[in-house]
Amino acid sequence: MLPADCAGCRERRPGLRHGVCPACVAALNALRPGPVRPTPAPAGLPPCVALGPYAGPLREALLAYKEHGRHGLARPLGGLLAEVVAAAVGEVSRPVALVPVPDTAAAARARYGDHLDRLARHCAARLRRGGWSVRVLRPLRALPRPDSVTLDSAGRAAAAQAAFRSRSGTPVRAGAAGLAPVVVLLDDIVTTGVTLAAAARVLRATGSAPSVAAVLAATEKRLRS
Repeated sequence: MLPADCAGCRERRPGLRHGVCPACVAALNALRPGPVRPTPAPAGLPPCVALGPYAGPLREALLAYKEHGRHGLARPLGGLLAEVVAAAVGEVSRPVALVPVPDTAAAARARYGDHLDRLARHCAARLRRGGWSVRVLRPLRALPRPDSVTLDSAGRAAAAQAAFRSRSGTPVRAGAAGLAPVVVLLDDIVTTGVTLAAAARVLRATGSAPSVAAVLAATEKRLRS
């Protein structure tokens, strides 16, 4: 049976759209992307832009999508992530390469697919409808590591140090027009920033340094600067 409760407030309400009630849709649409920065910020963390704090309907929708199998939320969440990318990149004449932080194989199996990969594809589709030249690239491979929700800050930092490898060891290639793309690193939530910093270090080592990271939510102790 299809879920009848709103993914944003967990209430049974009429008029659900992609699993979210009108009140929560309005709350999500009212969020505006802005810069965020952990304190202290880990070395190598690129500039980061988030849609909003990890709270309220945004938090509940992300939990429903990631942990409770509400895969239909990938489309609206991917659309919101597109707004973050647009705000982070601004006006550009170059193509954009979206690089989602990959799930580990174990996490992807548990979630019936890589949750960031789904978001990235919907994000790219939304941007293309707006006239952007954008590709989703997967140059990173995630190595086995503990689930971050079980770790404290020190544990996250230790696990992130060897969390990723390059799939090919080669940089993100230029598009058809021969222009080097703007590389945007994607994640769903930023907490300490160590995961994004670790992924950025691997990309930088292959000559594909991300210009910015775009995320949906920042934990409340990492509010906008």
